[in-house]
Amino acid sequence: MTLRAARRDRGAMSHEKGRAAEDQVARDYERRGAVCLERRWRGAAGEMDLIFRMGEDVVFVEVKSSKSHARAAQLLSQRQIARLLATAEEFLGTQPEGSLTPMRMDVALVNGEGRIAIVENALADG
Repeated sequence: MTLRAARRDRGAMSHEKGRAAEDQVARDYERRGAVCLERRWRGAAGEMDLIFRMGEDVVFVEVKSSKSHARAAQLLSQRQIARLLATAEEFLGTQPEGSLTPMRMDVALVNGEGRIAIVENALADG
């Protein structure tokens, strides 16, 4: 196998693991009464893994998976956080109440055993 093929295979496996983690997190939110509005919503600023409606709130969810919850959390960079905030702002622009829409941004961490840890309002200011 060539180096290029090996990288492509690792990339495909990583993509599928990410999709499986997102599916698992989506089911968890839906069990708690959330309605999925979007999956992998893409705007000019970037992509949001999951977007839900929970009561009056729009809940944006970034899913990170790794061997441990701590390692998954470390994968979220300051640059990515800035993109997520800009993407959320862009999505809110499509809502009737715009930036006045009640919202929060969660981070869902999935470990190697498939356990989910959700950090609600993880990207709040202050």
